[in-house]
Amino acid sequence: MTTSAVHLIRLARWGVTLARRRALVGIENDPNAPVALRQLVRLARLATLTGKNGPRDYAGAFRAIGPAAIKLGQSLATRPDLVGEEAANNLLSLQDSLPPVPFAQIKAAIESSFGQPIEKLFSEIDPEPVGAASIAQVHKAVTTEGRKVAVKVLRPGIREKFARDITTYEWAAAHVEAMGGEFSRLRPRLTIANFKRWTNSELDLRREAASASELAEQMAGVSGYRIPGIDWDRTNGRVMTIEWIDGIKISRVDELRTRGHDFAALSERLVISFLTQAISAGFFHADMHQGNLFVEDDGTIVAIDFGIMGRIDRRARQWLAEILYGLTTGNYQRVAEIHFEAQYVPSYHSVGEFATALRAVGEPMRGKPVKELSVGQMLDGLFAITRDFDMQTQPHLLLLQKTMVMVEGIATQLNPDINMWDTAAPYVRSWIRDELGPEAALADRLKTDTETLLRLPGLIRRLEEKYPPKGGAPEAPPLPHIPLITDRREGRGWLGYVLSGLAGAGALWGAMALGWIG
Repeated sequence: MTTSAVHLIRLARWGVTLARRRALVGIENDPNAPVALRQLVRLARLATLTGKNGPRDYAGAFRAIGPAAIKLGQSLATRPDLVGEEAANNLLSLQDSLPPVPFAQIKAAIESSFGQPIEKLFSEIDPEPVGAASIAQVHKAVTTEGRKVAVKVLRPGIREKFARDITTYEWAAAHVEAMGGEFSRLRPRLTIANFKRWTNSELDLRREAASASELAEQMAGVSGYRIPGIDWDRTNGRVMTIEWIDGIKISRVDELRTRGHDFAALSERLVISFLTQAISAGFFHADMHQGNLFVEDDGTIVAIDFGIMGRIDRRARQWLAEILYGLTTGNYQRVAEIHFEAQYVPSYHSVGEFATALRAVGEPMRGKPVKELSVGQMLDGLFAITRDFDMQTQPHLLLLQKTMVMVEGIATQLNPDINMWDTAAPYVRSWIRDELGPEAALADRLKTDTETLLRLPGLIRRLEEKYPPKGGAPEAPPLPHIPLITDRREGRGWLGYVLSGLAGAGALWGAMALGWIG
């Protein structure tokens, strides 16, 4: 178990790195931050002889700290309420890339994980990686059957390094949250808990492969969007082998234009595919940045890298769809009511006042293209009113918010005039009609009631097991309570037990002397 002293040493080292790049000045200036925390970050800045004025390089600071910090910084980019708008915007530029591990180590990792020479798995493998991120790196290869594949291999020792750093994140979050006030509402401990769960999934490549397989099933009926196939025979916890994609990265706009792709159609396809995953399936690719999306010659969008996936249960998806539809149609009263139904806003607040606050955020955006007002700005606006209405952070929605911002950014790059609301509204309207309309409500009620009726026999059997029928023997009469000498009473110690024993022995001897006991 890591001691507090070790956590403090790590935090001090990281704090110096952050302070040198002025990445802590925002906390130092935040009047809502606990006084003790503001004093600590000020001390860190003064210790590095760094002034408050000057550029603040949040992304560079997290990159300098290490792989786990890079992933943490990317997740904090979705939390302007926690780190501030300036820091969140800067962290959006944080690229998950590191110098590659020498191929000799990668080859050894592949062979040890499969227990056989690499030549028995791949007839060719390029020693130069096509990508090197904080957790793994990817090499192009050809299987012994002649199929082109991408081989993703965990960096040696990365699991242990992440586990060590995350324990310190948990320790720090617990102490910050204990300071109370604004940090209690923002729930940093839950933020780190979600981060830990996401990274644990990324650090097991079998789970990533399973996520890709599940998403492929969910999106099988969606044209123009697909997931590459998994080579399960060459996949384990540390190595994942997946179909090689011969496409153009969606960020290479000039190449896409040269190939004659329809940018308006691509941007709309991207938005609809995301909505299909998030709202219809409740299971979505939560790392949809430009490096993870390719466009094939026929315009099909292909996603890769399924280490971070998001899930939303059906009730939350219904709330989400109604919220999106309410914002697109200007029905702020209904959006406010949903927030109270979902208990996102405490019941002691006014629904009407919250609806007015939502109107102030949503109304300026309606009918305008993303290049003027965006989903990202809407989220910033919503975060701004959370404090006024004592809304706690909803960790299960953080990945969704992050992905919405990513999708919007890519869609805008492809088509600056796209209107996210107009694009999303028909899909959301159709889903609400299918899922929340009268027919759907009746079908859902019938399904629920039928399931309840089918559970009744089992319930009755369990009741009979707990309360069995009376047998042939009569009930035993109530028996009087007889105090035992072993019952310990107040004021009675070992002497009491000795005297009780002697008295009992004397009574027995007397009964025998009188002939009462033969």
